[in-house]
Formats: sequence, structure tokens, C-alpha cells
Amino acid sequence: MKNTLGKSLTVTLFGESHGEYIGAVLDGIAPGIEIDLEYIDKMLTLRRPGEAISTPRVEPDEYKIVSGVFCGRTTGAPLTVLIPNVNTSGKSYEDIKDTPRPAHADYAAECKYHGFQDYRGGGHFSGRVTAALVAVGAIVRAALIKKGIKIGTHISELGGICDRSFDKLESDVALLAAKPFPTISGPEGNAMKKAISECRECGDSIGGVLETAVIGLPQGIGEPWFDTVEGCLAHALFSIPAVKGVEFGLGFGYKNGRGSELNDAFYYDGDAVKTKTNNNGGINGGITNGMPIIFRCAVKPTPSIFKTQGTVNLKEACNTTINIKGRHDPAIIHRARAVVDAVAAITLADLLVLRFGTDWLGE
Repeated sequence: MKNTLGKSLTVTLFGESHGEYIGAVLDGIAPGIEIDLEYIDKMLTLRRPGEAISTPRVEPDEYKIVSGVFCGRTTGAPLTVLIPNVNTSGKSYEDIKDTPRPAHADYAAECKYHGFQDYRGGGHFSGRVTAALVAVGAIVRAALIKKGIKIGTHISELGGICDRSFDKLESDVALLAAKPFPTISGPEGNAMKKAISECRECGDSIGGVLETAVIGLPQGIGEPWFDTVEGCLAHALFSIPAVKGVEFGLGFGYKNGRGSELNDAFYYDGDAVKTKTNNNGGINGGITNGMPIIFRCAVKPTPSIFKTQGTVNLKEACNTTINIKGRHDPAIIHRARAVVDAVAAITLADLLVLRFGTDWLGE
């Protein structure tokens, strides 16, 4: 089982949904970075369930940083975050351990780990583990903000309801940083909440699309071919539970256009080279061109729904049905934005320190 992301700046995840702890080790982090506990708390709050549109399982996420920090700053040694699981209910999974839940990792885990995996709540495959990812991501993201690099994610589409796209990037990203429900437009956000509530009431779930903007990233970051910015980000983003599609800039919108219409023309804005459009999403040849990075993630509906579904009984080798009980989200997309932001911060910071040196993030 491989659980480490990154090359110079790395994150290793550990723990299970209903185990004693989840956690993460952030290694390769520069010394001297200030630890902003309030900012970590804020990012964890954005990931935590809220209102009636989320799971009733609410964990306080009372994390501990047990290594790599001294007198409020990183030491440069591996930084370890531990988060206890206190609101657990693993017994509800005993009755369905031999009947894999449709669209979950249950059957794939059985194939790989031969029944030795922790099946409670999805075990190590659970979205619960992303809390640790958000905690260490907040440390990295706060350091990036001091370098003028900011990240913002909103729900661009859910149930046929569309939020407006990024327009005034600085103000839009700042707005999203303070919003519990991540839409730029308030009325569209309320309509999306209503759609999620309707799914909850009928025992179903719903997915959507997240759109992310990264501003302030310098030109020349990334490598051609196998360590492109798109490739590194996609690798990390596809590791987030429920992300099933990633596109950059115009993405699949290129399929119906021509180069004469969609090429991003360059121009000088003072001493800075910019593009009149940003269909490439801030990346050419796998390398940043100084324009904002724009990407979108398709997030599937939560697999655990309160409807009868077809499955198999692995112990008896027969077809059967399953009725899932317990505490589950009718949608996870609004919570996943904090995870997308964390993963983007970690991945881009890794590319930056590979370019400028390990200490750059703390300078």
C-alpha cells in the first residue's frame, strides 16, 4: 500500500475511518514556517460536516502536531499531525462486510488485501482520512499565501444549477476563502443546497463539478512530459475519494473549436507577458506561463444511499441486494473543496521547491 504524495515535499497518510487515529506526515518542509493554528482550524471546519446537507457524523478534529514544530515554527524535521476519531460506530458495518457496497472501494479492497483490510466505514479508503490531508495542506497553503499564491475552489455545477465562473479572480478567491458553502453567487448556492436536501429526503445522493483557480504562481514551474503541472495535479486530484474527472482550462471544450478561435494570444502588460484569453488554464507545454491556473474536478454522487441496490455476497458466492444503514452524506462536493485546495497547495508547493530549493517556502 503506497500512501505518499510528492517528491521533495511529501505527505504520507495513515489511519482508518473508525480506527483510533488518522494522521499525516509532512516531510521536506522548510524550517521556520509559522504554524497558524487558527488557519488550520478554519480549513478543517470547511471540510467538516455542516447543516442538514451533510452526514450526522461530526468529528471535532482536535488534532495534535506531535513532531516537526518547535516554538510555533517548523523545524525542518518530519511534521506529524494526529487526529483522533471519537464519533465512531463501526458495528453498523459488521452486517455488510461480505456484501460490497456499489461504487465503494469495498470489493476492490477485498481483492487486494484478501479480507485483512479494516472494512469499518471504508477503512483507509474513507473520506474521513482527508481531514489529515487538509490539516497539513493548511500549513503549506498558509506558507504559499505569504508568497502571494492563493487558491480558491467553488461548486461550478450541481444538479443542473450553475454558479458563475471566475470573473474578478482576486475578489472571487478571497470571497470563497470565507464562505462555508463554496459558491460565488449566493442565489445559486441556495438552490444547490435545496437540491442536496431533496436528495437527502428521498435517500439519494448527488454529485457535481468543482472549479479551482490558482493565482500568483510564477512562470516556469513544472517539467515537460512526465512531470507536467497538469500531470502532477491530476495525479494528486484523482487520489481524492469521489473525483472521477479532471480538466484544465477549456478542457473538453476544445473538441468543437479551432486554433484560430481558441489559441491564447500573448501581449505585454507593462513588463509582464500575459495572454488575452486563458483557454490553456495557465499552462503551456506542462509549464506555468504566469496566467492563473484553472482546473475542474468532476465529483461523483456519494455511493452510500438509502435505497435497495444490487450486490453480491462474497461469503456465499451469490447475488443479493443491500440496504445501507448508518450516517452518510447526500453530497460531499461542498466538503471536498477543502480537500482539493489542500492537494493543490501541496502539489504546487512541491513543484516550487523542486524549482527554487527546499528553503524557498520558508524564506
